[in-house]
Amino acid sequence: MSYELVAGLETHIELSTKTKIFCQCTTEFGGEPNTHCCPICVGMPGTLPKLNKKVVEYAVKAGIALNCKIRNISKMDRKNYVYPDLPKAYQISQFDKPICYGGYIKLSSGKNININRIHIEEDAGKLVHDEATHHSMADYNRAGVPLIEIVTEPDLRSSEETIIFLEKLKSILQFIDVSDCKMQEGSLRADVNISIRLKGSQKLGTRTETKNLNSFKSISHAIDAEVMRQIKEIENGKRDFYF
Repeated sequence: MSYELVAGLETHIELSTKTKIFCQCTTEFGGEPNTHCCPICVGMPGTLPKLNKKVVEYAVKAGIALNCKIRNISKMDRKNYVYPDLPKAYQISQFDKPICYGGYIKLSSGKNININRIHIEEDAGKLVHDEATHHSMADYNRAGVPLIEIVTEPDLRSSEETIIFLEKLKSILQFIDVSDCKMQEGSLRADVNISIRLKGSQKLGTRTETKNLNSFKSISHAIDAEVMRQIKEIENGKRDFYF
């Protein structure tokens, strides 16, 4: 049988603001653990977030550069999950009224990769695992750093096409100066949604999501490996699971 990849991306872009999305803490990379945070970004009781105007401006700027429509009325929402890197036990993000929607990037091949939405959200902290003591510690320096999440439609058909898209996205965002897109510092990270289907079919298969990839090489390898895994599962008789 002959299969084709159906992939879409959720790309998280750290914005180049000097301060965090809801407080005056610095967004500077690095620093000793828990030195770039305050009661607001660690979610202490009684604190109130205040939206950074520059975050909205950068999000709109990115939307215009990516041929999106800009929503006149947008709002923030709470995304609830309980994990140690999120001190409030929810993330402030956007759900049903993202600030930008309906855009695209045209590749050199002439193909459009359609963008479903761009929304604003805050980053989480990170966990530092100490193998010697078997302890995990939370560093909230990154908590509250402003992000935009750029969500594509499932228009990508190969790992090569995915990297071409990401390279063009990165160059656009760097050119308009909304992000430095330093992948080694986590300023550009991608979640890849992957499924396969029989060539010629219009039906979408069951997708998996590979999260938090921060290099083009790892994204390409993850796509190719997951495609081979899904083909193997189907060839071993799990076709109903995917179709």
